[in-house]
Amino acid sequence: MAALGRVLAWFGCSLRRPSGAVEVRRGVRALRRSPVRVLPPKKEQGAAAQAQMSPPEPPPPTPAIERRPAGSGLWFEQAGPGDRRLGKVVTIAKSKKFRDHHRKVLLEGQRLIKDALEAGAVLQTLFFSTVKHLKLLPEEKLKGANLVKVKFEDIKSWSDLVTPQGLLGIFLKPDHAKMSYPATQLTSSLPLLLICDNIRDPGNLGTVLRSAAAAGCEKVLLTKGCVDPWEPKVIRAGMGAHFRLPIITSLDWESVPSNLPDGIQVCVASNDPGVQSETVSVPSGAAGAGSAPEHKDEEDEGAAELCVPELPAQYYYENWTQTPVAVVIGGETHGVSLDALHLAASTGGKKLVIPVVPGVDSLNSAIAAGIVLFEGKRQLLQRHKQDNEKQKLPAV
Repeated sequence: MAALGRVLAWFGCSLRRPSGAVEVRRGVRALRRSPVRVLPPKKEQGAAAQAQMSPPEPPPPTPAIERRPAGSGLWFEQAGPGDRRLGKVVTIAKSKKFRDHHRKVLLEGQRLIKDALEAGAVLQTLFFSTVKHLKLLPEEKLKGANLVKVKFEDIKSWSDLVTPQGLLGIFLKPDHAKMSYPATQLTSSLPLLLICDNIRDPGNLGTVLRSAAAAGCEKVLLTKGCVDPWEPKVIRAGMGAHFRLPIITSLDWESVPSNLPDGIQVCVASNDPGVQSETVSVPSGAAGAGSAPEHKDEEDEGAAELCVPELPAQYYYENWTQTPVAVVIGGETHGVSLDALHLAASTGGKKLVIPVVPGVDSLNSAIAAGIVLFEGKRQLLQRHKQDNEKQKLPAV
């Protein structure tokens, strides 16, 4: 028994078994061992230490913008996501302040961009959706511009058109003195000018400019208070008129005469057949440049007596083109301003009356401009024909 006890003590067992089971304590030493630390080779240890001491490596450089050939010596860039140039499109379209400060305009569509390029407008950036669009434009005019290929979905999201063409161009704002207008426009030009007086509707102004170009006007003057002619809606309604005849903008009435040729007569379009000779009572300072005199109650404080000049009135289809003439088209709300009436009176001008059915307030500005300008064209061409016939008559 003693021998058995010694054997059990040797194997770590006890003779006392309170619970009736043999308690075997195995693996206790193994559970208390700490994990073995695996060390890298000496060369790897040195490299790791050096990596900790040296500064982190800079990120890889951004790849350069990919340039691709478009044929005929033209190269274009593929716009990537987040291209900042794309954001300028919306800014130029919506902000007159941005357009004026940076002298930028936005043109959309193949025909409009082509007209601008041929007239000498400076293209800075052209966004297009397919390479075939570039073949529709004059190649020589594209070589100095940034050509950027974008997804059609991007152009569609920027465009206000129902069916975008996939072409958007950012141009420097054209200077009328540096433009090269079409030869056919210049040869068809007549001694007929148009003065826009406080026309604020973009669609109306664009249509007025289109009518002026179609009638062969020599140039168009826009007074302060008119809508910006380079607003996208005006450009679209103008259908290329901006690049067919000079358009001089933001004129005050003091500077209008200096932009008119000598000996010109200024007439105003009207639907009122009566001769204005009455005195109008308006608040002091209300009849500024580009605004119309407004009738006020007698109780208005600070009212001042303003005399509206007398202008002889005649129907628009009667002869009024004996001399070079400028026609004033008034705005949609108030018609021609008091300043326009004074200018017409100082040049011996007239009121050109477009008769309308009683009860009709007035005509749309664009419609009135079309009626008067094309009648002026008819009279001028008829006079030119009569003069030519007189020169061909044999001497008696």
